[in-house]
Amino acid sequence: MQLDIFADSRDVMLRNDVLDALQRRHAAAARQAWQRMADEYPGDDTLIALTMLVGELEGAATAYFTDHQALDAARRALSEDVEPAAVRLFGESAARAWLIPCWRALAQRGTPLTFRADDSDNHAAPLWLRAGDWAAATEAIEQIESWRRIPTPLMWMAHARYCSDGLGAAWPLLTELAWLSPGRFASLVAELRDPPLDALVRKFDAQFEGAGQTADLAWFPAWVLVEKAALASRIREAQPSRHTSPERATRLLLQILDLERRGSQHDLVDRRKALRDLHVGLYAAYLKTR
Repeated sequence: MQLDIFADSRDVMLRNDVLDALQRRHAAAARQAWQRMADEYPGDDTLIALTMLVGELEGAATAYFTDHQALDAARRALSEDVEPAAVRLFGESAARAWLIPCWRALAQRGTPLTFRADDSDNHAAPLWLRAGDWAAATEAIEQIESWRRIPTPLMWMAHARYCSDGLGAAWPLLTELAWLSPGRFASLVAELRDPPLDALVRKFDAQFEGAGQTADLAWFPAWVLVEKAALASRIREAQPSRHTSPERATRLLLQILDLERRGSQHDLVDRRKALRDLHVGLYAAYLKTR
C-alpha cells in the first residue's frame, strides 16, 4: 500500500499518520496515531496489519535468547505475522527495508544459541542473511564446527559469499554445495536468481544425461567445466569434500584441462578414460567440445 499524501479523506489521513510513524520507527507516535484511527474507524481493513507493526516496534527487545524454542516463537511471529502485514502496508520492496532492523535484532538476540542440524532455522546465521548483513552471517557460520562439511551452513556461507563478493567468488562454495547437497544447491540457486547461473543450470537440465532428478546437480560443477572452461580457476578452489563420483569427475576434468594446455597426450588418454568410466554422458559432452 502506497502512502496517499494527496488524498483528503479522514481515514486515509489517519492511516498515513500511522504509516509515517512506523516508517520513522517511532513506537509511541505510531501507537497514538493507531489509537486515533481505531477510535474513528474501528472497522478499517488495515487496522489488524497496522496493529502487527505497531506491536513489533513496541515489543522490541535486546535480551539474548536462552533457548531455541524462544527464538523459534519470535522468528515465526516475525515471518508469519509481521512480515505479511508489512508487505501489505508498504509493498514488497519497502517492507523488506522496514524489516531489516527486525531481523537484525532477532539475529543479535540469537547469537549465543548453538547450531542444531535438526533445527537449523533457529540460528543467528540465517537471520543475519535476512537482515542483509553478510559479514555478520559469515562470522556466525564460522562459529559452527566443521561448517564446510554440513549442508545447511555451507549453503548459508555460499549465500553470504555470493551477496558480498559476487558469483565469481562464490563458485568454490557453490561447487562444494552441489557435491554435498544437490537439493540445497537447487534451493539456493532459486533464491539467488542470478541470470548467468540460472542460464547454466537450465542448460545443464536440458543437456545432461542423468536420471532427471535433483541429485543430478552433483555433476553440475563437472559439466560447467565442459561448458565454460574459463571457470576452472574458480572451481579449482573448491576444497575436498566426500570424494564422490561427481567430485572425482570435477577433479579429473581440471586435470584434463591442464594436460590439454600442456599437450601431454599420454597422460591425457589415461584421464579421459577415467572420466568415461565415471560418467559416459559427461564424457560424451566433453568430447563434443573437442
